[in-house]
Amino acid sequence: MYQWNLPYRKNDVEFGVARPLYPTMLESPEFRWGFIRKVYSIIAFQLLATIAVAATVVSVRPIALFFATTGAGLALYIVLIITPFIVMCPLYYYHQKHPVNYFLLGIFTLALAFAVGLTCAFTSGKIILESVILTTAVVLALTFYTFWASKKGYDFNFLGPFLFASVIVLIVFALVQVLFPLGRIGVMIYGCLGSIIFSGYIIYDTDNLIKRYSYDEYIWAAISLYLDIINLFLSLLTLFRASDS
Repeated sequence: MYQWNLPYRKNDVEFGVARPLYPTMLESPEFRWGFIRKVYSIIAFQLLATIAVAATVVSVRPIALFFATTGAGLALYIVLIITPFIVMCPLYYYHQKHPVNYFLLGIFTLALAFAVGLTCAFTSGKIILESVILTTAVVLALTFYTFWASKKGYDFNFLGPFLFASVIVLIVFALVQVLFPLGRIGVMIYGCLGSIIFSGYIIYDTDNLIKRYSYDEYIWAAISLYLDIINLFLSLLTLFRASDS
């Protein structure tokens, strides 16, 4: 049996304060807090890399113009879009094998960051700033709320089926929008629905981080929350861009 309050663990960066995260917690809080810090450290590096790559794409105009005006650029853009989905297949098998898992995670993050940068390249700086500020505020608020609610005994596992169904509806709505454009109002509705859905996913995945992910699933936990944040940002960007036009 692990002793939760051993003196030498109080200063160990891999462990947190021995404080239960929810009333029915049976595992060692120190191990779970250490796992949570590890996941958020990975997410922080992912977001920093995304900001750096996206800022480079936005500020160096020839990059965006190459992708927007040439056939080779369009083909490369399609490759960048599908790369994260391709990388997730080997990542599923090697998510516990270090350092292969981090290498694959890096490819996944950089490809997605480049796609985000190209999305922002033809958007005004004001709209990008508004989206970043609102995304940051929503993520922080929902994260703190989920930790507080878990400590009070609330459980958000029931959101899973509803959120999955909502994503299916969102995908179908996007396909309809492509085939039969609904105009600016349709784009605003899409952005609003996406913002609500991925806000719900932040609560759901944070709750899973607190209660359900095993310690060797830190890569999947980081990817889930990272995708929630990126999709929330892109949904808000779509909403603000449509309203501004």
